[in-house]
Amino acid sequence: MLTIIILILIGGLSAILGSLVGIGGGIIIVPTLVYLGVENDLLQGITPQIAIGTSSLILIITGLSSTLGYLKTKQVDVKNGSIFLFGLLPGSLIGSILSRFLTLDSFNLYFGVFLIFVAVLLMIRNNIEPMKMFNKPKYERTYVDGYGRTYHYSVPPVLAFIATLFIGILTGLFGIGGGALMTPLMLIVFRFPPHVAVGTSMMMIFFSSVMSSVGHIAQGHVAWVYSIVLIISSYIGAKIGVKVNQSIKSNTVVMLLRTVMLIMGLYLIIKSFL
Repeated sequence: MLTIIILILIGGLSAILGSLVGIGGGIIIVPTLVYLGVENDLLQGITPQIAIGTSSLILIITGLSSTLGYLKTKQVDVKNGSIFLFGLLPGSLIGSILSRFLTLDSFNLYFGVFLIFVAVLLMIRNNIEPMKMFNKPKYERTYVDGYGRTYHYSVPPVLAFIATLFIGILTGLFGIGGGALMTPLMLIVFRFPPHVAVGTSMMMIFFSSVMSSVGHIAQGHVAWVYSIVLIISSYIGAKIGVKVNQSIKSNTVVMLLRTVMLIMGLYLIIKSFL
């Protein structure tokens, strides 16, 4: 019973936070499963690979639920966002295969560094001006949101492919969905409006998680019993996150999230050397 309660809390809270700021929630699920399963034996049969694979599977539901919600409010740029899939999908599959080489110590170190990097990125993303160097007329895209406002931004295909291939590899390697990097990428480099970047990021998380899950399932990196509970709680949590997104300042959530990630990142790095 305690295990079920723990899993419900992990799935629900990670999905609420993840869908609220467009990062999916895998960045919370993975280290939590490793901490509870590998280091404290509260969850049986967990290894870093199984935590990563299980997270990838859960993020399919989180990504799909959030995407459907954001589609209703016209916060998903399906046409222009699809360009990112050319790099994200193969990268996710490659990353899922590479994850088999992670040991507990290497996972703690690499994931800890990654968490701190993302936390810093979330800290400074509102202070970074969108880059204008890629804003070429021939790459210009337009999008009309739910309020009838038209936005213009540029998505150079080659740059999009290279950037999303790298993000895809990290997605499959760590089971984090890619939203933690996709949202800042769309805001800073491609100049997406914030609310559209969050919604489109959740669509990226859905597709990248499907691809990385294929790789992890093939390698037996999924705890199916735990996944059922996590999927149900994540589905509900993602729906709550989308609704809360309409009424709460996402900056408040981002501040809380980056603080938790900094602490968690430092803890994992220290653990890797002990």
